Amino acid sequence: DLERARDDAKNAERAARHQLDKFLLRQGRNWSERKWTVRHVAWIRTLQFDNPVQQRVLHDYLRAVEECVQRVRRLEQDIEELVVTWSAHPQVVALQALRGVQLLTAVIILAEVGDFRRFASPRELMAYLGLVPSEQSSGERRRQGRITRCGNQHVRRILIESAWNYRCRPRVSRPIAQRRERVSPEVRAIAEKAEQRLCRRFERLTSRGKSKVKAVTAIARELAGFVWAITRVEQPLAR
Repeated sequence: DLERARDDAKNAERAARHQLDKFLLRQGRNWSERKWTVRHVAWIRTLQFDNPVQQRVLHDYLRAVEECVQRVRRLEQDIEELVVTWSAHPQVVALQALRGVQLLTAVIILAEVGDFRRFASPRELMAYLGLVPSEQSSGERRRQGRITRCGNQHVRRILIESAWNYRCRPRVSRPIAQRRERVSPEVRAIAEKAEQRLCRRFERLTSRGKSKVKAVTAIARELAGFVWAITRVEQPLAR
């Protein structure tokens, strides 16, 4: 599957970048920021070593990163071209109305979960994704613990990544507004409700002392519910 191949390529890209970072660290060349950016790559290209062996190793690591980046781009382009013929294309478009859900995220969710109609409620989808709290009962006592982490790990990770977008206050950016212009009023209303509710919930949870990681996990659980609601509105095309 293309989305799996793209995910593997992305993992290879991260590994190649990690190897390059470790090499530079061993040589005492440190980048001040944590994220890889265009400026970061431009800085790496300016590095010069007196030892020609080290210079060649640097070029080899950098070339490995660039090849991984190009592979990811090719696979993403293939997905963009082929998704329009997919029976779930209406749902792909609809899910992108949600903040933090772009094309590849929507494709991964739909490809991994399949037919959402098998989940009679949002709670069933949340349980399938391992996003519901575990429970320990003893007599009349009932205690909730960490999320179960059962079910589809891939989609759970994707939703948690998307949930980080709700840590800021609601603001409809131009890309989100453009994506919402392509969906029905009902889907748009669900997406707008999700943005308002989840941003407020993140703020409340963190203000009560919850760590950002735990708050984002709670947001991901509720985000799964909004994903379920949109798929109930926008059905896939007949095969």
